[in-house]
Amino acid sequence: MEWIRERLDRLKGPFGKGEKFEKYAPAVNALDTFLFTPNHTTQTGAHVRDAVDLKRTMITVVIALVPALIFGMWNGGYQYLSQIQAEVSFWEAFSHGALKILPMIAVSYGVGLGIEFAFAIKRGHEVNEGYLVTGLLIPMIMPIDIPLWMVALSVVFAVLIGKEAFGGTGMNILNPALTARAFAFFAYPTYMSGNQVWVSEAYQVDGVSGETILGALAAGEEVGYSSMNMFMGVIPGSIAETSALLVLVGAALLIFTKVGNWRIILSAFIGAAIMALIFNSLPALGLEGNELTNFPWYNHLIVGGLAFGIVFMATDPVSASQTLKGMWIYGFLIGFFAVMIRVFNPAYPEGIMLAILLMNVFAPVIDHYVIQANVKKRIKRKESMNPQINTAV
Repeated sequence: MEWIRERLDRLKGPFGKGEKFEKYAPAVNALDTFLFTPNHTTQTGAHVRDAVDLKRTMITVVIALVPALIFGMWNGGYQYLSQIQAEVSFWEAFSHGALKILPMIAVSYGVGLGIEFAFAIKRGHEVNEGYLVTGLLIPMIMPIDIPLWMVALSVVFAVLIGKEAFGGTGMNILNPALTARAFAFFAYPTYMSGNQVWVSEAYQVDGVSGETILGALAAGEEVGYSSMNMFMGVIPGSIAETSALLVLVGAALLIFTKVGNWRIILSAFIGAAIMALIFNSLPALGLEGNELTNFPWYNHLIVGGLAFGIVFMATDPVSASQTLKGMWIYGFLIGFFAVMIRVFNPAYPEGIMLAILLMNVFAPVIDHYVIQANVKKRIKRKESMNPQINTAV
C-alpha cells in the first residue's frame, strides 16, 4: 500500500493548492479517498470520533446488495434459457444474465460519476461517495432488456433533477434510484411494462413469456408459481428484486451494522400485511374481489419489488423520516400504500415505487408533527409540575 500511496501523492502534485490544475483536484482526491481513509480531520472543538464514515456506510450497502445482484444475474439468464432448452446449467444462466446486466451497471456508473465529478469541479467541493449505492441500485431495479441509452438518460435525470438540483448528496428529498425508475416508467412505458420486457430476448422467440406475477393477476389470470418459488425469486421481474430470501439476507446485514433502520423495515412490512389482509377479507364481508384482492396476504410481501424497495430504498437516511416515531409512521404508510396502489391500479400493479416517492415528500411533514407533539407534551408536563409558570409566551 505504501507503493500506491507514494504514487498517488506524486500524482496529486500538479492538483495541489496554488498549482496549475487546482480546479480539478476533486477528481483526483476522489480516487484517493476511495482507496484510503481521508487524512483531513478536525483540529479544534469537541467531536465524536467514530470509524464509520460515508464511504464505509455506502460500501456496506453495496455488499448487502451483492447477493441479490448475483442471483439476479443467474435468474435473468435462467428465465430465458429455461423456456428454450430442457436443461440449464448455473454458468449458462449466470453468463447470459451477466452479459446483459454488467453493461447496464457500467453505463450507470460511467454516466452518473461523470456528472458527479463535473459538479464537484464546478462547485469546488470533494466528490461524495453517495453514488456508489445509487449507481448500483438503478440497473438492479430495471427490466433486463431495457436499452442502455434509456439507462443513461434515467441516470442523467436522477442525478441532475433528483439530486444535484437540491444541492447534492445529503440534500435530496427523493430517492435518486427510484427517481430514475420513475423517469423511465413514465417516459418509456412500453419498455418498463408488458408481457415480455422482464425476460431477456423474449421478443425474439415465440412462446417465451416474461409476464410478472402481479401483471398476470392484474389481467385476471391465474398464477402458476408456488409461494416457495416467489420467496426464492425464481420468477420473472426486475433484475434483482425477485428473491425475497436474498433481500432479507441483505436486510440482516444492514440491521446488524446499523446502516439500515429496522423500525422502517418492520413497520413497512406490517403496513403491507395489514392492507393485504383488508383486501383478503372482502369476500367474507360479501364484497366481490379480483385476483389481486384474493392474492394471499403473505404472497403480497414476497412478490414484486416490495421487499427490495422497503429494505434498500425506504431506509435511505436522507429521504426517510428522522424521528423514531416518525420512522414507524413513515414505514407503515409505505407498506400500506404500496399494496393499495398495486390493487387499485391495474395499469401499474407494482406500487412500491410510487409509495416510497410519495412518503419521501411527506417525511419532513411527519417529523414536524412528531416534534410538535413532543413539544406540546413537554409543555403540559412542565405545567403539571409547576402550575404557576406562565406558558403563554
